[in-house]
Amino acid sequence: MLPPQPGLTETLAEWLPRQRWFGGKDGPIDDLTIGTATQLRTGDPALHHLILDVHQNGTTDHYQLLLGTRQHLPDRLRHAEITRHDDDTRGPHLYDAAHDPDLTRTLLDELAVGTSIGPLRFHRADDSRIRTDLTSLPITAEQSNTSLLFGDAYICKLFRRLSRGVNLDLEVNLALTRGGCARVPAVRGWIELEPGPLTLGLLSDYLHTGADGWSLAIASVRDWFAHTPPRDPGRDGAWEGEWAELDASVAGGDFAAEAERLGAATAEVHGALADAFGVTVLPAEDVRAMAARMNDELTGTCRAVPGLAPHAKALTSAFLDLAARAEPLPVQRVHGDYHLGQVLRTESGWTLLDFEGEPARTQHERTALAHPLRDVAGMLRSFEYAARFLIAKSGTTPSGPGGRVETRAHAWAARNRAAFCRGYAAAGGPDPAAHAVLIRAFEFEKAVYEVRYEARNRPAWLPVPLKSLAHLTA
Repeated sequence: MLPPQPGLTETLAEWLPRQRWFGGKDGPIDDLTIGTATQLRTGDPALHHLILDVHQNGTTDHYQLLLGTRQHLPDRLRHAEITRHDDDTRGPHLYDAAHDPDLTRTLLDELAVGTSIGPLRFHRADDSRIRTDLTSLPITAEQSNTSLLFGDAYICKLFRRLSRGVNLDLEVNLALTRGGCARVPAVRGWIELEPGPLTLGLLSDYLHTGADGWSLAIASVRDWFAHTPPRDPGRDGAWEGEWAELDASVAGGDFAAEAERLGAATAEVHGALADAFGVTVLPAEDVRAMAARMNDELTGTCRAVPGLAPHAKALTSAFLDLAARAEPLPVQRVHGDYHLGQVLRTESGWTLLDFEGEPARTQHERTALAHPLRDVAGMLRSFEYAARFLIAKSGTTPSGPGGRVETRAHAWAARNRAAFCRGYAAAGGPDPAAHAVLIRAFEFEKAVYEVRYEARNRPAWLPVPLKSLAHLTA
């Protein structure tokens, strides 16, 4: 039973848009109602599980909230408070309990025994044994979800904005875990809402020794940008020629070997996905329709982001080329939003994370089957991003003929793109070099998506995809 709070829904409607994971910041909330309310723990503190039905612009989105109540709110939880008052006599404090380790341990308790409470179902994966003596710590960097670290054993992803049906991340990771794929963290349990089912949370092994691919790549780029080429003693100590800006292998933090290993790991996971879910064939007419959709997205994005227009001719040419050469295409489950931030390098190799698909796509688009080279194209784009992130972050303008920093960025990206493709093909994936038309169309489709996403969400990053397109469409 919910605590007696006058105007609770109005309070939640005011608080919700301030949360990083709220997806409706582009317009006001028309109405907010509480779809379900389930008490998971009584006493003080108490824990309530809420589904919030948020009505905006004629549609309804559903959000998950762990609502904590305390008569006295300690300072460590003040940042998570929903109702803001300093007087404990005014009633219980309401707060986001995902930040309260005293309450989140309840999730482990219920998952460990696989219970049902009201409409909530707590599932333990197969023969997993789940420890319940661990304290949680929320990861603050995430945007669309909230993940809790339980010691160094588990990570529990709480899906904030909910979609009907089984969440892709659960469906794919559970199938790969049961298939024995060692390239994903093992699933230990999950939480669902009935009827539906609707996935609320996913508990997996936490790879505490892992370093994310994005951080490793950025460290390599930083080392390459700082690298000083040798002097040529035969030319009065002058810097050696243009080649010094192109040979990214000479920097101490060369990433190419890891990029090649990552390509091989990607091919391994694609093979496991094919085994788990099967492969079907997309008819040639559907491939042509796919190319037409790519071009339609380009047209719409050029209207919204004029900076893309100078590249439109080359992009359209790639999509038309795909349509002209369309033939039946094998398709399967893929990652769907593959980039360097979705992989971890552990002591045993590369691990893939987060199979939810691109956040700006519809549920139908994210569940659609695709050719595995679509993931390859996503990672190739990510190398372009990593190469230019430091430029965008610092706001520096490349200097010298052709732009020295941009020249180095292009060289780094080219080296690691080639290494990734080499590793992917050697491990049994379709060779990108043998599918040049397809991979080019996929990469340009991803670039158009990036331009639209950055223009809407991170305008300061917009030069990153546009700069890379200057090279790729030349």
